[in-house]
Amino acid sequence: MDSTGTDRFDYVIVGAGSAGCVLADRLSRDERIRVLLLEAGGPDTDELIHAPAALGMLFGTPADWSYRTVEQPRPGRTFSWPRGKTLGGSSSTNVMIYIRGDRHDYNSWRDEHGAKGWGYDDVLPYFMKSESNSRLGEPYHGSHGPLHVEDRVYTHELSQSWLDAAVAWGLDRNDDFAGASPAGAGLYQVTCHHGRRWSTADAYLHPALGRPNLTVRTNALATRIALDGSRAVGVTYLRDGQERTAHADREILLCGGSINSPQLLLLSGIGDPGELHDAGIDVRVPLPGVGRNLQDHLMTPVVWETRNSTDIVRDLLTPDNLER
Repeated sequence: MDSTGTDRFDYVIVGAGSAGCVLADRLSRDERIRVLLLEAGGPDTDELIHAPAALGMLFGTPADWSYRTVEQPRPGRTFSWPRGKTLGGSSSTNVMIYIRGDRHDYNSWRDEHGAKGWGYDDVLPYFMKSESNSRLGEPYHGSHGPLHVEDRVYTHELSQSWLDAAVAWGLDRNDDFAGASPAGAGLYQVTCHHGRRWSTADAYLHPALGRPNLTVRTNALATRIALDGSRAVGVTYLRDGQERTAHADREILLCGGSINSPQLLLLSGIGDPGELHDAGIDVRVPLPGVGRNLQDHLMTPVVWETRNSTDIVRDLLTPDNLER
């Protein structure tokens, strides 16, 4: 707080997921800059977060927003939509696969949608800068970044059998899905370090927590952006049953992800006037694109019961593997 008792910072970051952790680290490296990081979930102290074999056990827990999709026309039901709600965000609850996406996607954003500076060759140096890969190197991988990437310490026999069958069928074997092409069959690398999950909180936030100019508040649910006219000047949030407002002298950075960031804008009166009116929200800044054009993928697992082989679930969730 400043001399008047006002909760004031240079930057207020909403959401301590992958983007929020990186920004908190980068901005707070300048000791003259005061940074506040707000996270709706709790700290990442649950041991299940750090044990790779427990990945599916985090969904539906306090570390998950537990979202569901609207009903899909086929097969006529909703789907679970896990989103991390803890330090590290979804990088603390996901399946840890290290995958960057296809070169064509980046280039199409640049060439067809005007996203200058977002072509694949533009972003590749930043991927490499962030990465510390235990096996792979240039021209696609880095070895000195804070984000550890490694081969899995455990691969089930059925995974290897499936891979051999896919290659025998005709798919190319691919030992690097973040390299020249993501096509083919292979075994993914994971964001782990010595067999334990390595989230963006591990990579970026925890090393920065000792800086006096960085403040992290967990269990702090952002409810709206405070506006002065059309300028964002602060963030109102709930913590310990009390509503508080943190003021930002420079900028507010929304890092709540594809669901929570547009939701916070809409709750603040920033969005399509017609939609806001229908929801009973006063229009502060008319901006029709907010909350639209979301692209995501649904995943429907196909599960078989096998004979003459170990059970993949029972074999995976053993005390030894949970402690790796």
